[in-house]
Amino acid sequence: MASQRAPHSCMRSPRSPSDDNLIPASARTYRQFVPSISSLDFPKAPALPKTAALIVAAGRGLRAGGERPKQYQLLGGISVLERAIRALREAAGVAQAIVVIHPDDAEEYEAITARLAPQCPDFLLPPAFGGATRQASVRAGLEALSEVPPEIVLIHDAARPFVSPALVARAIAAAHQHGAAVPGIPVNDTIRRLGAGRPYGETLARESLRAIQTPQAFAFAKIRDAHARAASAGLDAFTDDGGLAEWAGLDVHVFEGEAENAKLSLPSDFARAAEHLRIRTETRTGLGYDVHAFGAGAFIMLGGVRIAHDRGVMAHSDGDVLLHALTDAVLGALGDGDIGVHFPPPEPRWKDAASRLFLADAVARARRRGGRILHLDATVICEAPRLTAHRQAIRASIAEICGLDEGRVSIKATTSERLGFTGRGEGIAAQAIATLEMPMGEGETDVR
Repeated sequence: MASQRAPHSCMRSPRSPSDDNLIPASARTYRQFVPSISSLDFPKAPALPKTAALIVAAGRGLRAGGERPKQYQLLGGISVLERAIRALREAAGVAQAIVVIHPDDAEEYEAITARLAPQCPDFLLPPAFGGATRQASVRAGLEALSEVPPEIVLIHDAARPFVSPALVARAIAAAHQHGAAVPGIPVNDTIRRLGAGRPYGETLARESLRAIQTPQAFAFAKIRDAHARAASAGLDAFTDDGGLAEWAGLDVHVFEGEAENAKLSLPSDFARAAEHLRIRTETRTGLGYDVHAFGAGAFIMLGGVRIAHDRGVMAHSDGDVLLHALTDAVLGALGDGDIGVHFPPPEPRWKDAASRLFLADAVARARRRGGRILHLDATVICEAPRLTAHRQAIRASIAEICGLDEGRVSIKATTSERLGFTGRGEGIAAQAIATLEMPMGEGETDVR
């Protein structure tokens, strides 16, 4: 299928299987379906990414219950799909990812990409639309990746949010060696094959059985051709890409999977996953405080928002006292120094720098260490300017910088009742508290 490109846009149109009649033609261009997606700055793919991930997220997931498909249900405050994307991004060797979605989920997916964009602007390619079956959805993703084909593709179910970097590394290595490889774990239960005339059936030798997982890793050209051949043969019921590859004549290698890489299908799976997260994390809190004196100027920056004022602030960077306090709060929760350690004022490169870079860096540090921000709470202290008219814009700006829902950001303002330097109108101050969820014991040093 030829690519449709909008003028002056770096965004590729998503792709649909040519035999999928469930999606109306008017919905096959993502910009037509959700015009606001054009506001996202999707990058062009690099010349040849070594490994790309294809995340299958077009199913309806009805067995999981709930009012939305299982991949969009929240797990510890983050959707299952977003957790899967983050897990693959954090794994070494995965250059880019494409997510195959259902057209009905376009707006919900856009919200996820908007949160992720500040932290991984070069990772997510524009999405593809899925088909009537999983196989058709995978084929749509492979067709989209064909424009700039990777060497290796990892095909992963969105409903497996706990894929580890080690498992991804094994998948990539196995694909390089064998061309087609899938993870499998031993079966611990007794398995019976039931048959006519034998109510209890027969016992299968579990020593030779494996429960197959994803990500399944393939040489891209081989699995793309295998999918094309299956479609041409009228076969569209494969639920496993390893099985399709075997049908196409590829030798499929089984490598070691992980029990924690479980697929979420039923309400009980979500309950176990929530408990799994709870016992592996702890809550940490950090405090931040910053102050700047007023000086010459006609505006101040506050929370990433430009606010008109009869004075500016004296600072090496843009002097955003609120973002500075929030940055120190996040770094404090991480036990990772302060803003002056990571962005020393004497360094010329930070002269007039946008403070949103500092906060985004602190958030990225938390995420690289497996953490996430639960809540940000801040108070701005000054006599002027008045912030009531700007509060919502500031809140939205901070949420965007940190990749958070606005409900996790609280911004307040007060005066010091004309006491002290803020009361005399000499400057502005901000206090902040950051609450983070971190892996249990992360960052601890063995002092024995």
